[in-house]
Amino acid sequence: MDTLPANIPGLVWAYRFPPDGGRATRLANSAPQAELTNGGGFYWLHLNLADARVPGLLDTIEGLNDDAKAALITRDTHAAITVDEQMLYGTLVDCQREFDHETADLGWLHFAISDRFIITTRLQPLRSIERARALVEKNPTKFERPVDLFETLVIEFQRTLLSIVMEMTDELNVIEDFVYDNTPRDERRRLAPVRRTVVRLHRHLRTVLALMRRAAASHDDEMPFGFEDVAGRLTSRLETVDHDIYALQDRARLLHEEIDSKLSSETNRHLYILSIMTAFLLPPTLVTGFFGMNTTNLPFAEGSGGTEYAFALIIASILLAWWLLKRVRIL
Repeated sequence: MDTLPANIPGLVWAYRFPPDGGRATRLANSAPQAELTNGGGFYWLHLNLADARVPGLLDTIEGLNDDAKAALITRDTHAAITVDEQMLYGTLVDCQREFDHETADLGWLHFAISDRFIITTRLQPLRSIERARALVEKNPTKFERPVDLFETLVIEFQRTLLSIVMEMTDELNVIEDFVYDNTPRDERRRLAPVRRTVVRLHRHLRTVLALMRRAAASHDDEMPFGFEDVAGRLTSRLETVDHDIYALQDRARLLHEEIDSKLSSETNRHLYILSIMTAFLLPPTLVTGFFGMNTTNLPFAEGSGGTEYAFALIIASILLAWWLLKRVRIL
């Protein structure tokens, strides 16, 4: 790995693809900006927006219009795809990655594509973009046009979504086992992050799908060469994973309803037991309250055996309460 300071501001990596479809070349960090366009073909420039010099660098790139520049440096957190003057630019949703593990936290990949370049920018490291770079290293002759690289980025995003769907499915399986177990457990706290992740993914994926269809319906003279076919294939792929995410969302909702139903049933059972205990204890309380009054001429106040008679009345009141509850079929 090249560890020298980069001459290009914000450089994460840069590849130059020859015009004859030959092997792509990764530029060294010491390479000047002019090295990007040497030899014809097209190039892929990936930049880190944490570097404040990136906007100034974009101003020097030939063929990049103002709207595309704004799309590359925006901090908006929503997807966007625009076709204009045979350029494709906007923002795609992706999942972040750390140095030692991948996460389901959302990040944003900004891009601009023409027939001579594909420029991508991001603020946090992203999962799909890193896998796309690995594919370029593994099969550098596969990419003949910038739109082919864009297709790879979206395909890797789809695979990222599929991996998250598998992770969320495994988590729901575990929660489901606890929910349908005989021992009642409140799994709402464990289910909440799963539902939040699935809902966010579904919302952004639906947006990307709508934007992809709209971009594919643009006029042919504005659309980059080959994008119409690419958009059709990508839409089909994303619709497949969207169906899986929707099914996962529906399953998580049903699990949440099942948890609420079981907790409600458990609460009702406790209230039922408490009501029965109250019904049994109310008559003895009435008896003891009656004999506890500080008034004259109370029954059994004089002579022996008063306490035994009072206990007998308590037992009789309990039996009477039990008979009444059985009579009205509460027990």
